[in-house]
Amino acid sequence: MSTGTHPGATQGFAGDFVASCLDAALATGDRIHGITGLQGTGKSTLAAQMAALAAQRGLAVAVLSVDDAYLDRDQRAALAREVHPLLATRGPPGTHDVGLACRTLDALRAGGTVALPRFDKLGDRRLPEPEWPRVGPVDLVLFEGWFLGTSAEPGAALAEPVNALERDEDPDGRWRRYCNDALARDYPALWRRIDHLLFLQGPGFDIVPRWRWQQEQALQARHPHRKAMTREQVERFVQFFERTSRQAMRTLPGIADRTVRLDAERRPL
Repeated sequence: MSTGTHPGATQGFAGDFVASCLDAALATGDRIHGITGLQGTGKSTLAAQMAALAAQRGLAVAVLSVDDAYLDRDQRAALAREVHPLLATRGPPGTHDVGLACRTLDALRAGGTVALPRFDKLGDRRLPEPEWPRVGPVDLVLFEGWFLGTSAEPGAALAEPVNALERDEDPDGRWRRYCNDALARDYPALWRRIDHLLFLQGPGFDIVPRWRWQQEQALQARHPHRKAMTREQVERFVQFFERTSRQAMRTLPGIADRTVRLDAERRPL
């Protein structure tokens, strides 16, 4: 397998690696390909590079992220009032409109023109539907997300907190039980729509805060007039994802159709 350059850089992954991923996706004959991996592994970078290469070959590709199906801020605020304050923060299972994601993938599979939902992360809100890009029909769908295919944990595993956020802000485990129940109940229907899953396997969760901070800096650079998270805010934010991330690392190598290990600089090994 090729080495790759730093996906945070403008050139992203090495061209031969991108080509190998696209060739593998096309060879299956499947329509919907998932790309999963912990925060900051380069999923969206790889998907964009694969889509660009496909376009050079005359193929039409739609790229969708599970992040585009976040519940809007008002919906999460209602969950925060009714269930647990931590549900105001987007990201963990239970903070997505799974039905929207399923309907979008189904429409893409069926052909025709489809409006792709889009979420404004700096504004923390879903863009209005008239602003969604319209695509289709497409030859290939690249669906990326940080926990695609991940299963729920056994209930007993939720007893002990995994970090300071859970210990201090979810002492009775209500928030993590809600997220785990949602992962067990709602998300399998979405995972079943993925025909083929690629897992970008980073070296471990400890690298995620650095990778996620690099993402935030890149986001700020693209939108200098808008306020991104501080380093301290990023350190807290990634704790929302830690439990499910660790479950993903345990289970995805046995679930994904293809696993690619990455080093600390996101280079394929």
